[in-house]
Amino acid sequence: MRSAKKDNKNKDKTNFRKRTTNFKKKTCPFEGGVLKIDYKDPRTLQKFISERGKIMPCRISMVSARKQRALAIAVKRARYLALLPYVAE
Repeated sequence: MRSAKKDNKNKDKTNFRKRTTNFKKKTCPFEGGVLKIDYKDPRTLQKFISERGKIMPCRISMVSARKQRALAIAVKRARYLALLPYVAE
């Protein structure tokens, strides 16, 4: 009886491993050179801000850590110059 339970556990683990290998890894949108981080471009920065006006974390926006820091500084500069709102209206 115990061996049957072990077989089921091992079977579940192998199925889990097979499912995780099929995912496509997302890349940073700024790495390819298509987008550029610039505080004077509010349309680009708006994509990385939530509806409430918060900066989205890098695990959701898929931005690399180095680019996330630059993005946060650009958003803060744009807010200071009134190009972006601090909070949602």
